[in-house]
Amino acid sequence: MTKLSVNINKIATLRNARGGNMPNVLEAARNIESFGAEGITVHPRPDERHIRYADARELKPVLATEFNIEGKPIQQFIDLVMEVKPAQVTLVPDAEDAITSNAGWNTIKHLDYLKEVIAEFNSKGIRTSIFVDPVQEMIEGAAKTGTNRIELYTEAFAVDYEKGNPYAAKPYTECAELAHRLGLGINAGHDLSLQNIRFFKENVPYLDEVSIGHALISEALYLGLEKTIQQYLNLLK
Repeated sequence: MTKLSVNINKIATLRNARGGNMPNVLEAARNIESFGAEGITVHPRPDERHIRYADARELKPVLATEFNIEGKPIQQFIDLVMEVKPAQVTLVPDAEDAITSNAGWNTIKHLDYLKEVIAEFNSKGIRTSIFVDPVQEMIEGAAKTGTNRIELYTEAFAVDYEKGNPYAAKPYTECAELAHRLGLGINAGHDLSLQNIRFFKENVPYLDEVSIGHALISEALYLGLEKTIQQYLNLLK
């Protein structure tokens, strides 16, 4: 079964908009776990506009499921991950002014850099994943870095699926099959939702984990958090 990791950045965004500690990020994470999610994801950025570095430190001891920290491996981020030691770190090539992640790594151009960072994380027993576009050359490059997994960047799939393209998942199917042959685990995330997750799951083999934040939290405004998570779990079976 594909695991569901819930990205709680948007909960922190709501908290930060007002100040104080409502909603409480730690309480929300514990509730999400109790509702059946198999992981919690955070993506701290240098400006801490949503999840703060302190949140990541405080979350680790209270979580019962897998903790995934995403981000660009600048020194501040590397230091955080080495201190917290989450189950998984996902490397994302964020531009500093990006509202959200909008591209995967060029694993060929940045091969040496990624190899160095991944070796450091792996030395501490932290599972590594590289955020990549559904391009076979990038999958092949990722395999050379020593990473344990890739995370397929799924925005293009979500856009094509909404347009009714019956082949929206085809590049992801091919990349997942290649990644599996190369010995890589396969995660996916970005713009996956209750509307498209079943189709993606049914068409992309060997899918270990999906990380969903914006859509899930938005859908929870209408359905409630527990019901939303349960619907995702049912669709991922």
